[in-house]
Amino acid sequence: MRGTKGLRGRAASRRPPCWGLLAVLATTTLAGCVSIGHPEVPAVPATQSLPVPADLRDFRYGEVIPVFQEGLRLSVEVYNTIGLNDCPPGLWAKLDARLLARTLGAVTVKLNGPRHWVLDGIIGSGGTAAGKVVDFGGIEMRLVAKLDSRVWEGSVGDTFYTPNRVQRFTTWIYLAGKPVYELVSPEGDVFRMQSYAQIADPDLRISDLEDLGRRLALPKGWSYRTRVLAEDSELRANGVAYVINDNLYNSYQKVTE
Repeated sequence: MRGTKGLRGRAASRRPPCWGLLAVLATTTLAGCVSIGHPEVPAVPATQSLPVPADLRDFRYGEVIPVFQEGLRLSVEVYNTIGLNDCPPGLWAKLDARLLARTLGAVTVKLNGPRHWVLDGIIGSGGTAAGKVVDFGGIEMRLVAKLDSRVWEGSVGDTFYTPNRVQRFTTWIYLAGKPVYELVSPEGDVFRMQSYAQIADPDLRISDLEDLGRRLALPKGWSYRTRVLAEDSELRANGVAYVINDNLYNSYQKVTE
């Protein structure tokens, strides 16, 4: 199967070099896409390929995130399925995070998915390199980011409605006439959904998002809304993005424009 690299359609001229778009990382430092990861995660020749659609909305993906400890430093690696496959449900269901951690010598492994984008395109920038391809239970993934933190800072967070500071350079593209799903904080800060997750609810579908507010355990003063864009919108992270999760692990980025 012949694959394509990057986006086609409206964003094709600005091909995204980095697909490492982790939604649940806590206070960490994004080093950009990297080609060489931890030696305990062996590289394999890429045999899987799935062209990235022109419109990413509702495109399924998954991430495996091993965390390695070296002294007081935590090294977090992000492996993503985009461009290789669509995170096959049967194979994904068989992944065992604890077994992977033991096999890789990691302190923990996070299975971040399945997830589906609720945006229309992505533009990435910053220092990048072709990440190595690995095989987790028959699912090939590419190393797209490496992040470092210290043991007292934590590495992967499951806190809800709490902004996490993630350093990256990306632009989310939302097209006119398409719906967006947003959380509004008591202070009036707006967080726009970037992906919905089938982690807490494997049956969650994009059609459920319009009325998702009824299912969320929103903190006091928070609200959920859906609206249709009158014009194209770009949500930029020029070095830092503030990302939150709702209690179903759907992820949102703060609107700063």
